[in-house]
Amino acid sequence: MKNTASADPAPRSRPAFVVAATHSSAGKTTVTAIVLRLLRERGLNVQAFKIGPDFIDPGYHREITGRPSINLDLWMMGAEGVRRSFSRWSAEADVCVIEAMGGLYDGENGTEKGSAAHIAKLLGVPVVVVMDVWGMTRTSGAVLGGLLAFDPEVRIAACVLNQVGSRTHAEMVLTALPGHLRELVAGWVERSEHLRVHERHLGLTTVEENPTGAAERARAQAASGRTVGLDALLAATRTALPRPAGTPAQRPPRGTGPGAPRVRLAVARDAAFCFYYEENLGALEEAGFTVVPFRPTVDPRLPDDVAAVYLGGGYPESFTAELAANRSLAQELKARAGHGMPVYAECGGMMYLARSLADFDGNSAAMAGVLPIDVVMDRQYLSIHYVDVRTQAPSPLGGTGQRARGQEFHQSRITTADIEPNLYEVTTSTGERRPAGFLLDNVAASYIHLHFGTHPEIPRNFLSAALEYSKKEPAL
Repeated sequence: MKNTASADPAPRSRPAFVVAATHSSAGKTTVTAIVLRLLRERGLNVQAFKIGPDFIDPGYHREITGRPSINLDLWMMGAEGVRRSFSRWSAEADVCVIEAMGGLYDGENGTEKGSAAHIAKLLGVPVVVVMDVWGMTRTSGAVLGGLLAFDPEVRIAACVLNQVGSRTHAEMVLTALPGHLRELVAGWVERSEHLRVHERHLGLTTVEENPTGAAERARAQAASGRTVGLDALLAATRTALPRPAGTPAQRPPRGTGPGAPRVRLAVARDAAFCFYYEENLGALEEAGFTVVPFRPTVDPRLPDDVAAVYLGGGYPESFTAELAANRSLAQELKARAGHGMPVYAECGGMMYLARSLADFDGNSAAMAGVLPIDVVMDRQYLSIHYVDVRTQAPSPLGGTGQRARGQEFHQSRITTADIEPNLYEVTTSTGERRPAGFLLDNVAASYIHLHFGTHPEIPRNFLSAALEYSKKEPAL
């Protein structure tokens, strides 16, 4: 009898596309949100993705879809990792929407590598171009025609005009376009302050801090979507996507078999700490952790019976007063860390572990004091890198020489430190080498956001460290 258990399932045709644009700030996030809203109003099961390392846009995706939005980053995940994540998370979706970053063809160091065009070709999906036509009519045709002709391997299936001044303006642009380009236009979005997401340092305002309520955003997105032809968009982007052998719901987490240990992991989740790769959290759960959220801005203590802590990134500099006032949590965290509890902290999480954090105006506040460092925000300073890291000593992440990839993006710097950078040897994507991060007792902290996708042993190593700690006598 023929064995078909390992055969690839037949491809299923469904809409899937990359939302890209001519340049940054052309309106990808706005149009993506409108399209996601329209799809959800149709009752469709929508899976959103974000190209690159960004944490903020996925938060807005999740607000609309009710599902995690998954990052697809070539540097951190590799080509196979990108394909694997897309295949796994798209398996049960009716529609897949991938928001790009930057311009359509803009990749690493002026090349195609990692660009929206590169990812579209890698996944075999078409592109929907968002074109900012504010102040343009006939020139729109030159721009769209250039994008269409630049790389014949990129399938531009549709276009949405953004920043349209009025219906008359939209009609002028459409009339000016040659016929083959006019056929690509699946609608337009009129310029509106109600759709705007305000910017702050290091990007857009997060969904957690946005002063505009979710209901108001939903109304604005639905209203602006009336001039977007969703049927035309879906018809133009239908793609044959293979089903993986197992979906996320069908694959039993690796750490949940009979007799498998379960360890409670405290994960900081509030407006100050909201930057996490969803696949990292999933990998930690598959390793054997039960993720228990807590809010450092308000919760007076760690959750009960936790054996490890994960402090992600975010904007602690916007909440220094709340964090400084919550002394009971800071004291417990410092005591637990001193007793050997594994603590892993990234960027904003590391800043919270410092002795002090000064905001952009120089106002300093006491933080948890777990690490003997002081941090200050600096508008004149910016560090942005992709990185390859190698641990310099055994840590909660693994033994000496544990490798991983990630990224850093911050406007703060360490002004004083009573400990040398001793966690990682870092090689940036530009070839720079330097030590980075701090390892103190069982605390591993740095500015770097790691992606565990290519190194699944890291969550298992962190679990092992937590299990060892759970065997210790409680701290006095």
